Amino acid sequence: VSAGENFTCALYTTGHVYCFGGNDNGQLGRGDTTDVGGEPGTMSGLHPIDLGTGAIATQIAAGGHHACALLAGGSVKCWGANSRGELGLGDGTRRGDEPGQMGDALPAVALGAAKRIAAGATWTCAILEDGSVKCWGSNANGQLGLGVGTPFIGDDAGEMAALASVDLGPGRTATDLALGEQHSCALLDNQTVKCWGGNGEGQLGQGDTQVRGNKANQMGANLPAIALGTERKAKSLWAGGFHNCALLDDDSVKCWGGNVAGQLGIGTTANRGDAAGQMDDALAAIDLGAGRKAKQMHLGQEFSCALLDDASLKCFGNNFFGQLGYGDTAKRGDGANEMGD
Repeated sequence: VSAGENFTCALYTTGHVYCFGGNDNGQLGRGDTTDVGGEPGTMSGLHPIDLGTGAIATQIAAGGHHACALLAGGSVKCWGANSRGELGLGDGTRRGDEPGQMGDALPAVALGAAKRIAAGATWTCAILEDGSVKCWGSNANGQLGLGVGTPFIGDDAGEMAALASVDLGPGRTATDLALGEQHSCALLDNQTVKCWGGNGEGQLGQGDTQVRGNKANQMGANLPAIALGTERKAKSLWAGGFHNCALLDDDSVKCWGGNVAGQLGIGTTANRGDAAGQMDDALAAIDLGAGRKAKQMHLGQEFSCALLDDASLKCFGNNFFGQLGYGDTAKRGDGANEMGD
């Protein structure tokens, strides 16, 4: 399951994709802009998205108002909002909001074979078979990691064919991606993490608020891996709106970036990663309870949830809409004695 800003997509074991929720940009891939799921009976008539003759999806990624599917064989198809070229089709035309745009009529993104995809608010990234990363769409904060200030890439003809790979450093490849509201992160083959793009809340983990990725000489060897602790390596990585969390090799979890609602789970609302001395060993692991370890994390705009080793779930951060699931609207993680047991 992958959730966008106002819609959700589910990948079934059959390889079919179903999407429901808001549809203002055709992100449900139905050939219209009618919302689905808010009225009785609308789910019973839900049909799988037509991705083309014989297409089998192996991964789904929902962004702000667009979605992409990785198909068997490595091709990628995207639909929904496209004002910033996030569909990677060389124009700014939405797909999925009118009849005749999906199925065989929906072109695959000109990438080569991909093995993993990720969608940010207004951009998309893919890991190719060789471990290289390519990103397209909005680049207002350097989140495409190309060292250029071009605002959009993928909205004009010829841009995708000429799209360069993100420079991750000498000999480095990516094993996973996590995209937020304005920033991108990659888990690299040596179990380090690098992030680039918007950095107003320290989400790049570099001890400052400097944007990276929109100017020359900011990527590659010039972009340091995030210091997560002495001899610590990352196993998994997730991004929220303006914060990130990593599962480390000792099964602890560390989070950094924006913390206005306690989404870092450290008992304060102070950001981490936006000033010197906050990362590395100074960055505390989240207290998830006595003897408990996280197996997965999933992050929203201002909240975080952890799936624990005993199959229980704990959530912390903003709770204005009850998104923490505790039967109230009180935030968790923003004050002392709110985490752990």
